[in-house]
Amino acid sequence: MTKREEEILKLIKENPMISQKQIADILGITRSSVAVHITNLTRKGYILGRGYITHNEPYVTVIGGANMDILGFPYSNLIYKDSNPGVIKISSGGVGRNIAENLARLGVSVKLITALGKDMYGNRIIEESKSVGLDILDSLILEGGSTSSYMAILDEKGDMALSVSHMDILNNMTVEFIKSRNSIIEHSMLLILDTNIPGEVIEYIVTTYKDKAIFLDTVSTAKAKKVKDIIGYFHTIKPNRLEAEVLSGMKIASKDDLISVSQYFLSKGVRRVFITLGSDGVFYSDGSKTGILKGPKVKVINATGAGDAFVAAVAYAYIEDIDIEESAKMGIAGSILALTHEDTINPNMSLDNIKLYMKEVVKC
Repeated sequence: MTKREEEILKLIKENPMISQKQIADILGITRSSVAVHITNLTRKGYILGRGYITHNEPYVTVIGGANMDILGFPYSNLIYKDSNPGVIKISSGGVGRNIAENLARLGVSVKLITALGKDMYGNRIIEESKSVGLDILDSLILEGGSTSSYMAILDEKGDMALSVSHMDILNNMTVEFIKSRNSIIEHSMLLILDTNIPGEVIEYIVTTYKDKAIFLDTVSTAKAKKVKDIIGYFHTIKPNRLEAEVLSGMKIASKDDLISVSQYFLSKGVRRVFITLGSDGVFYSDGSKTGILKGPKVKVINATGAGDAFVAAVAYAYIEDIDIEESAKMGIAGSILALTHEDTINPNMSLDNIKLYMKEVVKC
């Protein structure tokens, strides 16, 4: 699908009764050009017959952050307050965007709603999204806005040692903006949110679309606080140990503590709980099945996108109606794929590769 066809199809989906002349006026092209593009869209199967009946395949909507990641990899042990020889990589990132791209690579139709500036980084994110089949047409694109950026220095183990994130543009994602995307959200088979977006927007979404399964990526302990009082609205949550403590107000020092914390979340209304424990694996519970799973030891190259890959994999498992234990295995396998590649998103992310790593996941 060409860029112009994408624009025309978006207008038709928003208003199936729109005329070719109206489309031409909005896009600043001739009516005859619109007619040609509509003929092509019909031939390709995006428009079915007369009356602009569009082909709507099931899709997931992700609402969250999109950044340009600037990552520094030292050649040897990181020395603070000094210049460290190493490699610097630039790639598209952001929790919401990472989850969306991983899902797209798993063959899921995904729409990402985020905020981008009309700048170099924003243009690159748009082009890279198109290349992997990620639909970002409904995102907020701001003239004069500065696309979010994330700068991180990794240590010799591939873990983040220090980072700075500039994500102010996401404050422009207001409740009114989200209301303008109601049709997209309403027709989603699954919603995934990250806590980079404003708290009032998160609250509006979870209370307005209560009939939807909504997954949450907590992002960080500071940002997790935004959802502490509305945690029960989420179907599935994936905090790490510290974030789970913040959300529950309970300390976690043992497996019994993990069970108690998960019971707290489940009593609030959460259906599935995954608590990531770093090298100690992942705790999971849905009230019926509870346990801890651990993946094989791997050489960590970049830990930045591991949690995002986990969420994408468990979302895929939910879509396929897979039980929580197998879902956790898929999440761990997705994380391993992310950990073993220098880019935030492993280009080898696929269902086949996830299944390979799932064989190495064991119960603790």
